[in-house]
Amino acid sequence: MSESQLEPVRIGLVSISDRASTGVYADQGIPALQDWLGRAVRNPITWETRLIPDERAAIADTLRALVDTAGCALVLTTGGTGPAPRDVTPEATLDVADKVMPGFGEQMRAISLHFVPTAILSRQVAVIRGKALILNLPGQPKSIAETLQGLPQATPAVPGIFAAVPYCIDLIGGPYLVTDPAVCDAFRPKSARRPA
Repeated sequence: MSESQLEPVRIGLVSISDRASTGVYADQGIPALQDWLGRAVRNPITWETRLIPDERAAIADTLRALVDTAGCALVLTTGGTGPAPRDVTPEATLDVADKVMPGFGEQMRAISLHFVPTAILSRQVAVIRGKALILNLPGQPKSIAETLQGLPQATPAVPGIFAAVPYCIDLIGGPYLVTDPAVCDAFRPKSARRPA
C-alpha cells in the first residue's frame, strides 16, 4: 500500500497533570507520544493535543470531545493512573466507555513488571467509545515507549500493546492503520490484511 493510499487518521493525545497544566514544569507526555507514534504509524496523522489537570469531569469531557466532536479514532492519555488521591484518569475514562478492553491494561502492567515491582500500582484502562479506542498510558516517557513497543529484546519477546491497536480499530469501524514493522509489527489475521 503506497503512502498516498493510506487513510488519514486523527489521534488525540491528552496529558493529565496538575503541575504541567499550570506551567510548573514542561509536559513530557505529549512529545513522547508524538515521537513514538510518529515513527510507528505510516498513515497521515492529524494531532489533537490537550494538557489538562487531574480533574475527573474535565478529563471525561475532554475524552468525549476528542471522540464525538473532533473525530479521533484513537485517543491516548498519559498520567493520573496511580493510587494517589488526585489520580482519576481511569475513573474518568470509564465514565465515557461503551466497552471496556481489559487486556490492554493487563499487558501494560505485565511489561512494566519487568522493570519495577510497583507496576502493580498502575491502574491503566482501555475503552471503546463509538468508533474510537481510548488508552491510558503511564506518565513517564520511557514507560510510554516500553508499553507501546514492548520488549522485543527479552527472551521470550514481550509484545507491546500497540501491536493490537490497528486491528482493534478495524473491528470498531475506524481507519486502516499501517505501521512501520521496524518500530511496531502490528498483528492482523490474514483475512483482515489489505494488500501491501
